[in-house]
Amino acid sequence: MTARHRLIYLPLGGAGEIGMNCYVYGYGPEGEERLIVVDIGVAFPDMDGQPGVDLILPDIAWLAERRDRIDGIFITHAHEDHVGSLGHLWGALRAPVYCRRFTAIHAMRKMEEQGHPPETVQVVAPYPATVTAGPFTVSFAPISHSIPESSALLIDTPDGRVVHSGDFKIDRDPVVGEPFDDAMWAEIAKDGVRAYICDSTNVFSRHPGRSESQLPEPITELIRGARGLVVATTFASNVARLKTLADAAVAAGRTVCLMGRAMKRMTAAAVEAGVLTDFPATVTPEDATEIPRENLMLLVTGSQGERRAASAALSRGSYLGHELGEGDMFLFSSKTIPGNEVSVARIKNALAEKGVDVVDDQAGFYHVSGHANRPDLEAMHEVLKPQVLIPNHGEYRHLREHARLGLSKGMTGIVAPNGSMVEISGNAPGVVEYLEVGKTYLDGIAQIGAYDGIIRDRMKLALNGLVLVSLIVDEDDALMEDSMVALRGLPERASNGADLVALIEDDIAAALARMDAKTAADDDKIAEAIKRVVRQTCVSEIGKKPEVTTLVSRLIAD
Repeated sequence: MTARHRLIYLPLGGAGEIGMNCYVYGYGPEGEERLIVVDIGVAFPDMDGQPGVDLILPDIAWLAERRDRIDGIFITHAHEDHVGSLGHLWGALRAPVYCRRFTAIHAMRKMEEQGHPPETVQVVAPYPATVTAGPFTVSFAPISHSIPESSALLIDTPDGRVVHSGDFKIDRDPVVGEPFDDAMWAEIAKDGVRAYICDSTNVFSRHPGRSESQLPEPITELIRGARGLVVATTFASNVARLKTLADAAVAAGRTVCLMGRAMKRMTAAAVEAGVLTDFPATVTPEDATEIPRENLMLLVTGSQGERRAASAALSRGSYLGHELGEGDMFLFSSKTIPGNEVSVARIKNALAEKGVDVVDDQAGFYHVSGHANRPDLEAMHEVLKPQVLIPNHGEYRHLREHARLGLSKGMTGIVAPNGSMVEISGNAPGVVEYLEVGKTYLDGIAQIGAYDGIIRDRMKLALNGLVLVSLIVDEDDALMEDSMVALRGLPERASNGADLVALIEDDIAAALARMDAKTAADDDKIAEAIKRVVRQTCVSEIGKKPEVTTLVSRLIAD
């Protein structure tokens, strides 16, 4: 008897959160499915929850255990939350990588940076060109988004066609990149779509989406009315917006200067890929210092409040010879991603304190989203008419609302957050298994698990401070009465003004005098006893329970 084959979908990141997109499709007998991976992105940490962490990567342990069954990695577009983990995680997967040219430029660089062969990344032509990967036939269908050459994936299987939307909007005049092609999507849908895995970011936005082509006029008018230096920030990857801003500057008689490595890298990649052919000439930051302020516009990185980006540096003081002041204007041509509100507000307040006029999309029409609003989602549902709708790319509330929308239109709507394995084949598609999936933290150059305790301990140190105690034990297991105590992140004085170190040392000395021989013979028992004493003293004197590290040194007889 032949084993029944099944078609499965498994999100490892990006479903139940914004960012860190990583999805798996499989086809074959249960437990033996051949697999493909769609996107392998990152999320960005915050100092409150992940202090010191550089990036957050998806947990690919399930995939790595099955890497001999992976037939390909497909990248929908070049945003960091879709391609940012490639170099860090490819070594555990070692499958060929497929993407379009603009995305491939970034993917190859990420592979090279981590010492992996860039030729593993293969450039694929758009639909109707196809790639065969095991039982899957995959095509990159151009779709509008806020970065060039974004694509939905058409994944054809023996059990029908799956459409993975990637990030998208319906924009028939996107300034840079391919416009939404109604005829192409009608053709894609004509033979039926079994499942549509769809971006849910803007499902709560009920007004029709707006086109990038609507922005040049209001932005140009704004810049023409400026009197001092003009600075604008947006997502470095939004090449169309960069062109709109640069064209507006030129129209207003200003010279353009790009600031920030990511912005320069993205424009260079767009030129190399052939998607950007008429970007205005720019000058270096050094040469820009010779241009009168009223004739200059800086395009800078840091629209999301990144501490080391150009926007933050300008808000704190000077950057590469440029400084903002009274009468200058700073335009945020971007939307603040949820979670970044505080850091963005900090920059805006610092600029306002300098007398800078801060302008954002609340002050006028200076930004459009790259994601489909509810009417666009409904339009795609109507075009594709999928049997099954599986929302992705969104927090839980987005997934639930999008699934509810699908159900109201007669589709089978399934909420499948990270770790939910969905069987798409058969008459009753639904979740068939739940996997424990976490997150991986990139901490410096080390990869650590979110549950390893390292970040938790770091947070404890940040919240509670540290007391370091050094003790000496002689060869007869006799504790020397003098200890050395050092504080980190704690006040030097107790609430009564006494020296805190001296108080702790006195209490430790008293505890050592009472310590029995059995405890004195065991370093771990000594450390635990000292920890209790130090914490009791600190709670009593300063109202804090610090972390305590005890170093026990033993003298060895000659």
